[in-house]
Amino acid sequence: MYEEGVQQYLVAKRIAARRVLGRQGARAARFRPHELPSNGEIRRALLRVADLAEGPRRLRRLFAMRVVALETMIALARFSPRLIGSVASGHVRRGSDIDLHVFVPGDARARELDASPVIARLEALAWPHELRRVLIRKFGEFREFTHVDVDRGFRVELSVYPLADLRAVQRSSVDGRPIDRVSASRLRALLELDHAAAWSRYQATGELPDRDALLDEDAEPPGRYDGLLAEFDESAHTE
Repeated sequence: MYEEGVQQYLVAKRIAARRVLGRQGARAARFRPHELPSNGEIRRALLRVADLAEGPRRLRRLFAMRVVALETMIALARFSPRLIGSVASGHVRRGSDIDLHVFVPGDARARELDASPVIARLEALAWPHELRRVLIRKFGEFREFTHVDVDRGFRVELSVYPLADLRAVQRSSVDGRPIDRVSASRLRALLELDHAAAWSRYQATGELPDRDALLDEDAEPPGRYDGLLAEFDESAHTE
């Protein structure tokens, strides 16, 4: 997931099983859920790898992504945006994106939501974007979900929901707990609390000095041992 950009936990487990057991062994094996790492365990291990490989850059990345998320939420305020995922929780790493839920009028039971108001707003902002519709089986039935990928330097994924779902409780595929949807005001409070010095500088200058460097890093996939020896290199130069 870290080195190759695999996004889904289940897909990563299947790939790992094939590599450990061989293709035939993985196909013949039968696993019980408790015999495999949970999604939460994988996420925690993934964050440890990111901390080792990226060091202080990971926190700079988190700050930059939270600022971009806030700017995006302010621009899309009419759609009641809510931030979820790694940028909200702080578990970002190289290759992470910004996940926002946005809400439009429409029937929750309709097969296809009208995302045209969101698209019109993105076009007015001149933000590059791409509409995707994904068919997912959920609770025993197939539903079509609307996503819009937006290029804000960092990739922003907008998941479009009917306005009636704004107060609905959704559960995480990682730990089964309710998803925490963070409003723009709560995100601003996070920036003030978790990144006080960097946030003050940003408010004074309006600039993110590390943004271009972080985006350059994201353009190349991390190497197998990327950054893992950085602490030893630094100690060698200071002795």
